[in-house]
Amino acid sequence: MTNSNEQEIRAIANRLKRAQGQLASVIASVESGGDCRSVVTQLSAVSGAIDKAGFAIIAKAMQDCIANRDKSDKDAPTVAELEKLFLSLS
Repeated sequence: MTNSNEQEIRAIANRLKRAQGQLASVIASVESGGDCRSVVTQLSAVSGAIDKAGFAIIAKAMQDCIANRDKSDKDAPTVAELEKLFLSLS
């Protein structure tokens, strides 16, 4: 794994960890009867963070798939499969 790959993975993991913390805050706010506008705003932030992480993961997979395409690898996702995954996030 290259240094660039490690940095990208770390950035995605950090984004997911922040989303995890935000989600914990949403749960605590719901359980304590927090203001619904605040809860929805926080939930929107969590959703956006998760979506961005998903897009980053799929974009990285697409980049790797195209750059390192091994036609003999039957388990490697096709560009069409990755595109479908990408579109499922929108």
